[in-house]
Amino acid sequence: MTTTMKPVTYTIDAAGRSLGRVCSEAAHALLGKRSAHFVKNEVLPVTVVVKNAKKLMVSDRRSKGKIYTRYTGFPGGLREMSMHEMIQKKGIAAVVEKTVDGMLPRNKLRNERMKRLVVED
Repeated sequence: MTTTMKPVTYTIDAAGRSLGRVCSEAAHALLGKRSAHFVKNEVLPVTVVVKNAKKLMVSDRRSKGKIYTRYTGFPGGLREMSMHEMIQKKGIAAVVEKTVDGMLPRNKLRNERMKRLVVED
C-alpha cells in the first residue's frame, strides 16, 4: 500500500528557541507524524526547513560541555570535539543536523529522511 501525498514543507523558526526543542520538532515532522498519511515503513514527501539557526539558544555550559565522539577505525583513533569547536569549524547547521539525526530511528529510511532536512543560517 503506497500513499499518494502531495509534498509538504514545514518551516521552523529557531530564533530564541533551544536546540533540543527545535530539533525534536524537526525530527517529529521528518518521521511524518504530523500527517494523516503516516506509515512507519515509508518516507513521506515532507521537507523540513529550519530558519534562523544562528539565533538558537545554546548555553555556554552546553556548548563547552557537550562532546561529540567518533572513531576513525584505527587503533587510538577515538576523536572528540566539543559543541563549541564544531560550531566554530562546521557551523551551527552541522550541530542541528547531528542532533536531528540522533533523534531519528536507526533504520534504512534514516538517510532518506535526513536528505529532506534543510538548515538555513
